[in-house]
Amino acid sequence: MSKRPPSDRRDFLKTTSLAGLGYWVAGTAAADDSKPASQQSPSEKIRFACIGVEGKGKSDSDDAAKHGDVVAICDIDDRALEKAAKRFPNAKKFNDYRKLLDEMGANIDAVTVSTPDHTHAVAAAAAMHMGKGCFCQKPLAHSVYEARRLAEIARQTKVPTQMGNQGTAQNGLRKGAAMLRAGALGNVQEVHVWTNRPIWPQGGSRPKESPVPAAMHWELFLGPAPYRPYGVGYAPFAWRGWWDFGTGALGDMACHTVNLAYMGLDLRNPTSIEAQTSGHNKDSYPKWSQIEFNFPANDWRPATKLFWYDGGKRPSKEVTSLVEQELEKIAAEESKREKAAGEKKHGKKPDHKRPEKLKSSGCLIIGDKGQLYSPDDYGAKYILLGGATAPEVSITESPGHFTEFANAIKGGPKAVSNFADYSGSLTETILLGNLAVWAGKKIEWDSANLKATNAPEVEQIIHPHFREGYTL
Repeated sequence: MSKRPPSDRRDFLKTTSLAGLGYWVAGTAAADDSKPASQQSPSEKIRFACIGVEGKGKSDSDDAAKHGDVVAICDIDDRALEKAAKRFPNAKKFNDYRKLLDEMGANIDAVTVSTPDHTHAVAAAAAMHMGKGCFCQKPLAHSVYEARRLAEIARQTKVPTQMGNQGTAQNGLRKGAAMLRAGALGNVQEVHVWTNRPIWPQGGSRPKESPVPAAMHWELFLGPAPYRPYGVGYAPFAWRGWWDFGTGALGDMACHTVNLAYMGLDLRNPTSIEAQTSGHNKDSYPKWSQIEFNFPANDWRPATKLFWYDGGKRPSKEVTSLVEQELEKIAAEESKREKAAGEKKHGKKPDHKRPEKLKSSGCLIIGDKGQLYSPDDYGAKYILLGGATAPEVSITESPGHFTEFANAIKGGPKAVSNFADYSGSLTETILLGNLAVWAGKKIEWDSANLKATNAPEVEQIIHPHFREGYTL
């Protein structure tokens, strides 16, 4: 594959000068005056190649088709490929993304990567090195090093990029983040985020070896991961629960559910991470985990803790007491209004609603002047509690998540969740939790050097080894 030459230091500094999160909350991104060749004039149609076309790949490829032409499709499952071919009859079909890029490189402008987590980085890196714009599903990568490296490659190549965490484009999330930065909650001490994941088998032993389905290209599914025999249950969904392929419940959802706090509080580079889990065999993720991230103070907020809960775990009643009281109050007032409206209209009492309980996924941000509770996975809907009031804030409204990416390809502003300034470091933060899950002890983290200073045993999780034929 042809590669673009690396940029010089002057271009690197120009690209990274707008990297602060606050820039995305309240400003309008300026177009870069040093565009790569893949960025087109607004009148041209974008030519997309879609790697992974079933599951989330279906909606991603459909989004690509709404913003341009899908000229190539790729999937390791022939059944998925044939289904996509009915939607994109003029697209050339591939099973191996490397072959796609080799054969179609001169005829595409951008790729979507909607594969299992362990192949995100190698596919995205290959496309970016060729000067192609890259949309990649969350989490951006399978390991901390891969996330760091994809951000570096994006800076070097200057290609348009975006991670698929749609909430970043929700105006509600942007407003909430701006309010946090404006001090709506005062000094934030704690962030609590919980999820209903995993919703796939996790924490058990490998399935027994089985014949590979005729439609599946198993070696290509494995990609950079160590070889293992095929077993029923790895694909198309339960791969998330295996260390070699997925990133567990944390990787699946935290790029969504932590996003509001990350944008609003600049949750980068924790100094320590510690986890409690159900225990695991270092092959499949644990059935549940609770993880504590400790972020040092920066120049505008104090030190902050992030607590993550999955597998049915939740914050304590002491932590959520104010939220539960408020939810019951809201539900009671709503029931009262509906009762009055029903009696007036129909002469009878409507059924009373039971008080709303804490949702199975949510985010609670606690400051010394109030709290913010969001029951929305994307962080776009929330209520302020404990005396907190919403300050006037300014945000840049999004034209739509994928539209941001398409506009960037055509020379417009960067997508907010671009690899270099936003989603690379968000993914790093999230995946650091899995180091503590793997080690079963507190991790002391040196972000500058990508080192767990007290846990050399997690080096293989930070820097995974790739099988021959796969590289960043």
